[in-house]
Amino acid sequence: MSEYKSTGIIRKEDLEIPSDERLEEGPVVIMECVENIPCDPCVAACSFDAVEMEEITDTPDVEYETCTGCGFCVTECPGLAIFVVDCSYSDENCKITIPYEYIPVPDEGDEVKALDREGNEVQKAVVTNVRQSGKTYAVTIEVDKENVWKVRGFEVEK
Repeated sequence: MSEYKSTGIIRKEDLEIPSDERLEEGPVVIMECVENIPCDPCVAACSFDAVEMEEITDTPDVEYETCTGCGFCVTECPGLAIFVVDCSYSDENCKITIPYEYIPVPDEGDEVKALDREGNEVQKAVVTNVRQSGKTYAVTIEVDKENVWKVRGFEVEK
């Protein structure tokens, strides 16, 4: 049994991730959807046909070479389990786009506490973009490259 089934905490080792080469090419989606439940809004949201599922209860498969990292799927996932990672941003930093449904909504330029999957602060981060679709926001933050697989949330300090 995978550890996340008892802890609720997904680890990098539990995920299918793109190659280092693909990560350095530009933004790409990271699916942290690990449960076989009937759900497929991410498939419908992708206008590039980069997200596929054979059965509605399968976990999504991403064709990383097709994915543009546009992030439309991020706000469509009811489980808030989709992120976009951009490791091409700079030599020292990456951008992570995170689904967000809390108040207050941060503004571009705000400093936030970047959090790991357990809610622990990893570092301070700067909000570089905020986009809304329906009731869900896609908030992009800039983090140290070494923390790109640790950070999966943030806390607004207002």
